[in-house]
Amino acid sequence: MLRALNENWALFLGMLMLMVANGLLATLLTIRGASLGFSDFTISIMQASYPLGALAGTALAPRLVENVGHIRAFSALASLVSIAAIVHLLTSDSVSWSVMRFLGGFCYPGLYVITESWLNAKSDNSIRAQVLSLYFIIQLAGPALGTALVGFPDPTGNLLFGVVSILISLSIVPLLLSGNKAPDYTAPERMPVTRLYKVSPVAVIGIVIVSVGVSASYITLPLYALQQGFTAAQASGALVAALIAGAIVQYPVGWISDHTDRRYVIIGLGIVAALASLWMAIDTSPSNIVIGFVLVAIGLYPAYSILTAHANDQLKLSQIVPASGTMVLLLNVGLLIGTILGPNSITLLGGRGLQFLLAAIGVSVAVVALIRRYQVEAPTETGEVQVVGVIGTGQPGVLQAESWVQEEDANQQEGAP
Repeated sequence: MLRALNENWALFLGMLMLMVANGLLATLLTIRGASLGFSDFTISIMQASYPLGALAGTALAPRLVENVGHIRAFSALASLVSIAAIVHLLTSDSVSWSVMRFLGGFCYPGLYVITESWLNAKSDNSIRAQVLSLYFIIQLAGPALGTALVGFPDPTGNLLFGVVSILISLSIVPLLLSGNKAPDYTAPERMPVTRLYKVSPVAVIGIVIVSVGVSASYITLPLYALQQGFTAAQASGALVAALIAGAIVQYPVGWISDHTDRRYVIIGLGIVAALASLWMAIDTSPSNIVIGFVLVAIGLYPAYSILTAHANDQLKLSQIVPASGTMVLLLNVGLLIGTILGPNSITLLGGRGLQFLLAAIGVSVAVVALIRRYQVEAPTETGEVQVVGVIGTGQPGVLQAESWVQEEDANQQEGAP
């Protein structure tokens, strides 16, 4: 791992700054919007502009990188995102914030594509596992650290927006100073959703459902906590606790799914999320908010990795990379829906709407996995779970998919006569 860090520190540092900035801005906008008097509906529309932009960015960013190159694309996209952060600072109306949120959502996938493809090209098979481990740590630690920064004192209300802009602007510096030539890049082909659905209905339906729950909890937890009397620091701290818990359980949950039918694991995770949500609905005391959302994160956050692994178990080697792009698309569709539903559910059902929404999501993904378990047997041969962070990333899974394919190709060549 030390070798992987030593050879790729510039790329890791740039990616970390992007992750921290994205996590900080997402939580900051919810909390600052609430303090400005934005309604729950207004906050949901503003935050939903990010995954809406990401849907467009996910499709167009790879082509942009292919046409103009890594450095030019990264410089242009980073500049636009930095400008968006400054506009948030200079304005206080929901329309401009929504437009800038869309712009950020459009640009971030390109930034991730560039960094991931560069990192993947620089990593040989001997250190690829260590690179993936460090990359995953950054995927989860970055947004958690960014969210934690929301609790820092900011008397003027300007400091944290400036920090976001600075981090994004600085993220390009390590790539420019690393002295490494940019790799060749070809945009991967896409697999239609209908074809992926025929291969794995559980993955297609489950990814959308799970990502609805992830975004609903991630975007709405700080807003819900504020309405329960939490300070901004306490609200962001509750979200940090949920993010850390969701990250910690990824590896043990992945290990369990490697040794059994993955759909059993999905069922179990859905039940955990549903029971935790129902518990919070029954007992709405503020003291249970942190514990309840930690349990929800444990149930929902690892599920995407398990679902992608279940799909990959049934795909041909040549299908894994294009299928990964399709699953990213499905992820962003779910994030968009969840970002709209989450904040608007808070006041429903006597103030328990968010809890019942998350409970319904947990039950739904468990039922889908249960039905498919009794319709189709598990694949006889399965791969290993590549853990993926679903918060703060625009192209989660693409690096892991490309790396897995290259490792398999290398293994086949070594075993060839």
